[in-house]
Amino acid sequence: MARFPLLSAVRGRARIAGALTSALLLAGVLTACGSGSDTAAAPGGSSGATDPGAFPVTIDHKYGSTKIEKAPQRVVTVGLTEQDALLALGVVPVGTTEWLGNFPGAVGPWAKDKLGNAPLPTVLKDSDGPQFEKIAALKPDLIIGLYSALTQEQYSTLSKIAPTIAQPKQYNDYGIPWQEATKTVGKAVGKAKEADQLVQGVEDQFAKARSAHPEFAGKTALMATQYDGYFVYGSEDPRSRILTDLGFKLPANLDQAIGDKFGANISAERTDLLNVDALVWIVDTIANGQATLAKDKLYSGLNVAKQKREVFIEDSSTYGSTTSFVSVLSLPYQLERLVPQLAAAVDGNPATEVKPAG
Repeated sequence: MARFPLLSAVRGRARIAGALTSALLLAGVLTACGSGSDTAAAPGGSSGATDPGAFPVTIDHKYGSTKIEKAPQRVVTVGLTEQDALLALGVVPVGTTEWLGNFPGAVGPWAKDKLGNAPLPTVLKDSDGPQFEKIAALKPDLIIGLYSALTQEQYSTLSKIAPTIAQPKQYNDYGIPWQEATKTVGKAVGKAKEADQLVQGVEDQFAKARSAHPEFAGKTALMATQYDGYFVYGSEDPRSRILTDLGFKLPANLDQAIGDKFGANISAERTDLLNVDALVWIVDTIANGQATLAKDKLYSGLNVAKQKREVFIEDSSTYGSTTSFVSVLSLPYQLERLVPQLAAAVDGNPATEVKPAG
């Protein structure tokens, strides 16, 4: 099953938990912040100078604005992907939030070399909202939650621990583009210029792919998984933005069908949404995914299936992780594999095999 940012049911529990427990935890959190305990992890590493005049800096977000007075030394990420932007900028967080892969420190293999000799970040869980006491014990001087669904209550509690940057208000929860996430992190740690350069480097790779494959332009594409039927990703999901950044367009009525979410299950009546020029399936295994689809007569009757315009990505592979964990560090690995598969899918010849990529 493909890894979601957090399933809506889990997000609902987290919201309820935050509302009910924030007041109770606050006293304990503040005590942990102010204690002289030696239980905090070793300080996070940082390399490279900050931009001249970078601080103080104020960053706007869903719940207001946050002022950062000086370069942070102990950053905790409560969003799910911001560790990559930090690592790319030479800042090793002291705490990260687990999402997928069970990677040590919640640092994927595509980013591991950026750790250098620094200790692994402490990994936090988020199944019921942020672990306030554990976060406080890390003694952060900045908390970042850009790729998240923080509630007002959760944000308020985190802000008592350290300056906190929540998700931006102009996007759905879990909807911030990787470019903006990278640049916002860069601004927060005083390395905005370097962040701009990193973003430009990856955008150049997208441009190179578009130039090499002009056939992508204007064709329709979609990412989906077989969670509880068929689950499709909307226009504000980072997975979908990979496709649009390559020149594809999403089905015209996709967002109307799923509402203001990063994605949603579709009914049998809306299977037509899957009938695109290239359909990327994120599956547990390729064999199981193909077998499930073969049993669905409605799906099997679509041209996308009959003409074999499908790409299958195994969820548990590193490739699968980079497809969901969209960041300035994961995208080069992901594009190297996805672009040739998409080219095979849309070449107009059903006999062309879309070869698996590991």
